[in-house]
Amino acid sequence: MSTLWTPGGENDPEEPQDTAPPGDAGGPDDEAAREQLRALREQLSQTPVADIVANHAIGLWELALLHLSAEEGTAPDLEEARLAIDGVAALVEGLEGRLGRHQEPLREALAQLRLAFVEISRRAETGDAEAGDESG
Repeated sequence: MSTLWTPGGENDPEEPQDTAPPGDAGGPDDEAAREQLRALREQLSQTPVADIVANHAIGLWELALLHLSAEEGTAPDLEEARLAIDGVAALVEGLEGRLGRHQEPLREALAQLRLAFVEISRRAETGDAEAGDESG
């Protein structure tokens, strides 16, 4: 049988969980935390899912940019960037037509990210860090 790690420790998803840790009397701080959690759940349930999915796509987009950016003395991590880009693509293309007002900006962001990946990959292959500064 496998368990699931949570911040509260290992849990067996098939066994019912107590709401309070052992020995906790459920004091005022516990009650305040429960109320805050209830309020957050209510707020989350009122947020359109497309907004939340778009937020996750933007987070992956930012992660891809982080891995494409070369710090001084380091090279971009193209494999990690590729995985993050594929994650953005899975959301944006996999949910085509279901993201509402977020669809077009996310599609454009994905296209720009892919172009940046191709350019940075090309520079990495040729070893030309200054390829973007060529004049023609």
